Amino acid sequence: MPYVNKPRPYKKEYKQQKERGEHPNRMERQRARRKLDKKGVNRKGKDVAHKKALSKGGSNKDGIRLESPSKNRSFARKSDGSMK
Repeated sequence: MPYVNKPRPYKKEYKQQKERGEHPNRMERQRARRKLDKKGVNRKGKDVAHKKALSKGGSNKDGIRLESPSKNRSFARKSDGSMK
């Protein structure tokens, strides 16, 4: 849980994701966040989670939900950062 006591460095993450070729997935996550904001959902302290992870072939059409950061990030990852 790296961002518990400090703000998340979104600009740095965005730059790293563009370098790794993750830009389209990033934009899809941003659309999901904006959709929740438009509905008036309070996202403070929560992560947008997908029923099927984007890295495993899921999409926003599969459904999104809010989860605590610890629950959303508590899965095994490969050395490149992708999910197992």
